[in-house]
Amino acid sequence: MSIKSKDIVPINQVRARFTELAEEVRKGSEKIVTRNGESYVALVDARRLDYYHQLEKENIHLVLLQEIEQGLSDIEAGRYRKVAEVQARYQTNASKKSNKKTNKK
Repeated sequence: MSIKSKDIVPINQVRARFTELAEEVRKGSEKIVTRNGESYVALVDARRLDYYHQLEKENIHLVLLQEIEQGLSDIEAGRYRKVAEVQARYQTNASKKSNKKTNKK
C-alpha cells in the first residue's frame, strides 16, 4: 500500500479529525502522524496490525529454521566445537581483559 499526501497528518490536526481519520483507517488506508515535520506514529487498522504481528512471528520462525538447518549442516561438515572448549576460551578472554584493567590501574 502506498502512502499518499492525504495520509500524512500533522499531530496538531489529529485531535480535531480523529474520528474521521479512524474511519478512513478502518476502511483500509493508513495514516502517518508527523510531529515537527518528522514521522512520529502511524494509525493502522487493528486487524491489519494483528496481521503484521503474525507475519513477524512467521518470519522469526523461518529465520530460526534457517539457523537450525545451517547448524545441522555445520555439524555434518565437522564445523563445531565442544561446549567445554568454548567455555574455556571465553574464560581465558575474560581473564585477559580483567588483567589488562588491573595493570592499567
